[in-house]
Amino acid sequence: MTRGHRPPVAVERQAVLEARFHPRIEEMPAGAWDALRADGNPFLSHAFLAALEATGCIREDWGWRAHHLGLYEEDRLVAAAPLYLKGNSHGEFVFDWSWASAWERAGGDYYPKLLNAVPYSPVPGPRLLAGHGEDAPHRRRALVAAMRELADRHGLSSVHANFLAPDDLPAFDGDWLVRSDVQFHWPNRDQNGHGYDSFEDFLAALNHKKRKNIRQERAHVARAGLRLEWRRGDSLGEDEWREVHRLYESTFDAKGNHAALTRRFFLSLGSALGKATHLALAWDGERMVAMALFLQSTDALYGRYWGSHIEVPGLHFELCYYQGIEHAIREGLQRFEPGAQGEHKLARGFLPARTHSRHYLADPAFRKAVRAALAREAEAVDAYAADLLDHSPYAHRDA
Repeated sequence: MTRGHRPPVAVERQAVLEARFHPRIEEMPAGAWDALRADGNPFLSHAFLAALEATGCIREDWGWRAHHLGLYEEDRLVAAAPLYLKGNSHGEFVFDWSWASAWERAGGDYYPKLLNAVPYSPVPGPRLLAGHGEDAPHRRRALVAAMRELADRHGLSSVHANFLAPDDLPAFDGDWLVRSDVQFHWPNRDQNGHGYDSFEDFLAALNHKKRKNIRQERAHVARAGLRLEWRRGDSLGEDEWREVHRLYESTFDAKGNHAALTRRFFLSLGSALGKATHLALAWDGERMVAMALFLQSTDALYGRYWGSHIEVPGLHFELCYYQGIEHAIREGLQRFEPGAQGEHKLARGFLPARTHSRHYLADPAFRKAVRAALAREAEAVDAYAADLLDHSPYAHRDA
């Protein structure tokens, strides 16, 4: 299945939308795609998704096959969604391994499934790109209807939409299952609702113990004698990007994980997303020994990957968190999202934030069973999030 068509979808105001599926995002006009984004989230940009495909990160033997959805009105792209046929559940960060196992034990084929998400990126943001006009809610619902119709027509087990933006959620009604989780985000907001003036200003908002621990961690790194540097992606040369990838790859390999992003992808970041790409680098003399990679929108910083050739106490926290916080303060960004998981972030000024996913399981009996399990899971997640807030690192709870 590389291309499909859906009968025209009628929406209000008599607009007729035709659903088309594309095996490569380059088939879809970049300018029109980007104009449909609700914000400047770089992970939803045409350039980012196209770079993943062009540099060998989206591969069928790794379980990814692009099947992007576009809604067209008289050949004009008016709504879109990043969509993939998945042959496994790797690189998604919303875990459904137990669902797959249960379905296959019952004799069914869970894969391929349909996924509305950004590959390898647990970053919340819009997944239903429908512009800013009054027709946007209708077009989001039409995108969701087209996904479900595709799954039903081809006998797919399920459709999944991960890390959704709030505006996306109303489109997933009816039989869609609700799931939520917790990440840790840093708010650039003091107790009076203003952005911080400096890193010291931020530290002053923390309770004494957390403030002391952060200063100690930064002191460990300072004593190591490394040179720390913040660089924009388009300022790095090809050799520097190669070293950044080596750091990323070696660190993934050391932890037994699959380094899915290729060297070609890293090399493309400087040109495809140079101004949106940032790196915190550590140098030992002329040798790059550690790095953290970030992407930036107009109002947020997103931490992505880390790599190091050396062991220095506190270096991970310095590059991945404190350098990012300092940059967010300098740039006046509203928040810093450092990635998935990690309760240790709470002690460093990050607060719990809910993430949202929606899931359509085609079989009614299986859907009913999973819905009951998700209800129990939701109670546990709610209790966990409440407990985290009770342990806020800030001296004032409303910080």
